[in-house]
Amino acid sequence: MRSLRSLRSGLLAPLLAGVVAAGSLLVTAPAAHAADAPLRDLAEAKGKVMGTAVTGSKLTGTYGEIAGREFNWLTPGNAMKWGSVEPSRGSYDWAEADQIVNFAEAHGQQVRGHTLLWHQQNPGWLTNGSWTRDQLSAVVQDHIATEVGRYKGRLAAWDVVNEPFNEDGTYRPTLFHNTLGQDYIAQALTWARAADPGAKLYINDYNVEGVNAKSTALYNLVKSLKERGVPIDGVGLQAHLIVGQVPSTMQQNIQRFADLGVDVAITELDIRMQLPATQAKLTQQAADYEAVMNACLAVARCSGVTVWGFTDSDSWIPDTFPGQGAATPYDENYQPKPAYHAIAEALGGTTTPPAGACSATYGVTSQWSTGYTGQVRIACSGASLSSWKAEWTFGAGQRITQAWNASCTQSGAAVSCVNASYNGSVPDGGSVTFGFNGSWSGSNPVPVVTLG
Repeated sequence: MRSLRSLRSGLLAPLLAGVVAAGSLLVTAPAAHAADAPLRDLAEAKGKVMGTAVTGSKLTGTYGEIAGREFNWLTPGNAMKWGSVEPSRGSYDWAEADQIVNFAEAHGQQVRGHTLLWHQQNPGWLTNGSWTRDQLSAVVQDHIATEVGRYKGRLAAWDVVNEPFNEDGTYRPTLFHNTLGQDYIAQALTWARAADPGAKLYINDYNVEGVNAKSTALYNLVKSLKERGVPIDGVGLQAHLIVGQVPSTMQQNIQRFADLGVDVAITELDIRMQLPATQAKLTQQAADYEAVMNACLAVARCSGVTVWGFTDSDSWIPDTFPGQGAATPYDENYQPKPAYHAIAEALGGTTTPPAGACSATYGVTSQWSTGYTGQVRIACSGASLSSWKAEWTFGAGQRITQAWNASCTQSGAAVSCVNASYNGSVPDGGSVTFGFNGSWSGSNPVPVVTLG
């Protein structure tokens, strides 16, 4: 895959940064910290959604600005789970959930409700209760009617049932399954539809991104629900992935669900790595994000992609998988990583590195009466290049007579030097240097160099 944060011809304008040493000039190029268009705009142009999970209390400052600018769907990370909204029976706390919904509406975003029934993050009064089938059925129906009903007409979709299967495709033995039977899923979907007929209803699970026993069990369940007339609008593939391990059958799997007549959403995408992060790992992660995006883009009924938190500072990975992390498109300082640029480019956008991320330093290393030796050092910090071209215009009639580690041409006063076959890649934190001999007469002023 090509470098995703490379400098592109025509995107960069020269900016004189000043003389850094005698006979040496550093020139950098202005650039944005993000894609030339927000991810949400790029996704909308493709008929897709681009979402993120958020923490309501953080929706201010830089976090809130990025969440509002880049995404057109929001998923509450924890605020709508049963333990959060009803910690004591009959006593509800909607503060954070309301905050997220209000933020979304103020920023022209849709909300994905998450999640109504799950075997984790339930209140103690529920999990420690001794319930008959009829009692628990009434409790579940009331919970769904209350929560979905509160946001009727304001939420676009709900993850009604979350993670119902074991890895081998058998049903997970949860409170709901053990007490209500496997038809608790159909009941929950039916109750959710009654509470808000306009919201799309999903079943959501992890490790179902490719074709395997677990995804096949989910496929068979959805097929059966459709045949029975149970309301089911889509499946959510969580996509908590590991660098270098995107399933090869992901697009095929998305397509087979779509062929059942339901939508498919990538609902919780993150791609973790063993820390520390390196340029090689970040490059592979970018390729993996692009692969997931492309799998969704290839299927018309894949509605879009939601990342499970957009910044590493708000990621669940380090606490859950010790020694792993760096799983999201932004680093802990809210700087876009190669993964961000991969998403943007998959959606048809163009990206430029952060300001000053790659620079060219022109230097004169030795000089004599009629000639001199010069060099240009290209260095990157916060970006990488897959190829480069350095250009400048001489101001006093200088001529290049010989070059090494680059192919240089000169037309009049204009010089253009491109990388050799072996040194086009400049990694984040790395540099390459090429040199040349030239002639001069009278004066040898330092030219302005641009990268393209």
